[in-house]
Amino acid sequence: MKPSGMPRILLLASSIVGISLFHYLTPLHRPALHDILQRLYYIPIIMAAFWFGLRGGLISSIIVSVLYAPHVLFQWGVQPSLELEKFLEILLYNVVGGVTGFLCQKEELRRGELERTAQGLEESYRTLQRQADLIIEIEEQLRRAERLSTVGELSAMLAHEIRNPLGSIRGTAEILRDDFRPGDRKYEFLEILLKETDRLNRVVEDFLRLARPIDVERTTCDIVAELREVVTLLGGQAAGRQVRLDLEAAEIPPVSGDGERLRQVFFNLLLNGIQATGPGGRVAVRVTPVAASGEAPAGVELAFRDTGKGIAVADIERVFTPFFTTKEGGTGLGLAITQRIVEAHGGTIAVESGAGKGTTFRVWLPR
Repeated sequence: MKPSGMPRILLLASSIVGISLFHYLTPLHRPALHDILQRLYYIPIIMAAFWFGLRGGLISSIIVSVLYAPHVLFQWGVQPSLELEKFLEILLYNVVGGVTGFLCQKEELRRGELERTAQGLEESYRTLQRQADLIIEIEEQLRRAERLSTVGELSAMLAHEIRNPLGSIRGTAEILRDDFRPGDRKYEFLEILLKETDRLNRVVEDFLRLARPIDVERTTCDIVAELREVVTLLGGQAAGRQVRLDLEAAEIPPVSGDGERLRQVFFNLLLNGIQATGPGGRVAVRVTPVAASGEAPAGVELAFRDTGKGIAVADIERVFTPFFTTKEGGTGLGLAITQRIVEAHGGTIAVESGAGKGTTFRVWLPR
């Protein structure tokens, strides 16, 4: 028997011994009480069969027979008719123990088969669910590829039809601006024209970046140094918006990556944080090493946190979708390009946010 069944074994043993003691101590002139006691033996026999199957039913019935037989031989032996009846009762003990044990064991086997079938069905359901999720993911990738293909065709046309005229417009505006002094209204209008020309040129550049495959030239890259450079570059813009810009970096060994591409990632995330944070707010970057865990290699985590207005829960899953934006005048391409660059490095990017709770972008890069 298993150790977990020891309390049941003790209960059965104590009940059989207790019934036998009552049998031996009960006077023969009280046959009604003897009949009750001999029927009570069926309770531990059936319980043993129910708990331990065929083996339990037979063992308990044999033990009962061994304990009950001396009582029949030495106490009821003077009455042959009653002695035969008692021996038939002993035979019935063994029949009940065997049949009940066999049926209980068969039912236990059937229940085990049903449990295995249920587990198999559950595993099949999980497999189907994984396959369905994979199909949905593949469909999404196909839709994204289709959109990128359309963007590629559109970007080729934009590069030819817009960038060349933009260059002419900018050159003409710069020549005209030289005829006026700062403070003149026409000088300000020409400055606006130049800024809008640059913005339109950046939009075209974003289209081109999204359409082209991202090539990563891996070299030894000091992430902290790259971050310091970007923080310095954006320090003036942050100060102009009265936003505090902090960098918290631990000692991080160099990683293999494309420094120029990673600077673009850091620039996009920090600029988004600065633009989303109001006066008196804070944008912080924290860099920490991440130890290897299971199949995941060692890496570096960069957390970009801002105290801005946050992103609505319904929009969080779409922030990396091309052309989706919550920013007025935004193109919706910055985070899509950022995600592609991070994934090209073998890393991941995730976002944590909520309306009014600020936003945190977590970038993980392998060592």
